[in-house]
Amino acid sequence: MGSLARAYGRPLALTLTAILVLWILALILVPLGAMVQQSLWWKDSAGDVSLTIDRLYNDIATLQLDAGNTTDAGKKAALDAEIATKQGEATALEAKELNPGKQWGLDNFTRMSSLHLYIFVRTILYALMVTALALIVCYPVAYVVALASGPRKAIILTVALIVPYAINELLRVYAWLMILDYRGVINGVLGWFGVVDLDNRGWIPFLENPSAVFLAMIYTYVLFMVFPIVNTLETLDRNQIEAARDLGASTARIHRRVIIPHAKPGIAVGCIMTFMLSAGSYSVPAIMTRGQGGDWFSQLVYRQFFESNNWNMGSAYAVSLLVVCTAFILLMMRFFGVGLRDIAK
Repeated sequence: MGSLARAYGRPLALTLTAILVLWILALILVPLGAMVQQSLWWKDSAGDVSLTIDRLYNDIATLQLDAGNTTDAGKKAALDAEIATKQGEATALEAKELNPGKQWGLDNFTRMSSLHLYIFVRTILYALMVTALALIVCYPVAYVVALASGPRKAIILTVALIVPYAINELLRVYAWLMILDYRGVINGVLGWFGVVDLDNRGWIPFLENPSAVFLAMIYTYVLFMVFPIVNTLETLDRNQIEAARDLGASTARIHRRVIIPHAKPGIAVGCIMTFMLSAGSYSVPAIMTRGQGGDWFSQLVYRQFFESNNWNMGSAYAVSLLVVCTAFILLMMRFFGVGLRDIAK
């Protein structure tokens, strides 16, 4: 605060601090707190008691009919008492079903079925694979862009990276869907060469393979891997590369001993962003698989919220995914030996 006040003046420093605090509260702490709070309670419902309530009312109707047809005062009194008892049971069940009490605990996290747990683990593994593949693909691109200069660098950035990403993400995903579809571009070319028989449904089912989702995700999130690495490589003194080459180091050794250690913060940021976007992606797997390649965990979270209308379980699923992503961030920081200060640079 003191440095801000000295640099920009006290009024502007207070304004910037207030905006920062509001940003943290409105976009981070309040939504996260609401999600965690929602995941820690559930309604103590009696379950599906509609059939029990229907049976009680059927019994009441039968007893009322018997009470109306009897002339025995004692029997009628007994029937009326039984009717009142069953009416009380039905009313109590209806009240509990309509206004169940809240129960607090971690049960929402332990109620995940074995199938949902399998999808959760598979999604994390798939996100790790997407991250690794994106790093392999994007590191050479980032290296070329970072070492380019002048008009060449501007052309590479504009044509190869920035212009394609001016298009809406959904349009880019649908473009890959048309390329990999059963009668898409690739199968069409293969059919033209006679490799596959499209008329007899002999196409290659790309969409039923997770690699189709991997490919679309790498293309969709490539900028989040490339730009952090470019930003760190641009600060590398090229004289170090020339010195290593003059000393007889091979290209692989130069990358391993000089370039990659310098690019660690950018690689860490790129891996973190790509992993989190992949693990939480909904549109890419939903569009690319068409329900043929298995659900991702984000699709289960969506169904819990908007199809099952079970916001407590949906919140628990979302918090579980958040915990894993946070653990991944800490793991990447430890693996690459970087701290928050290095990442912020």
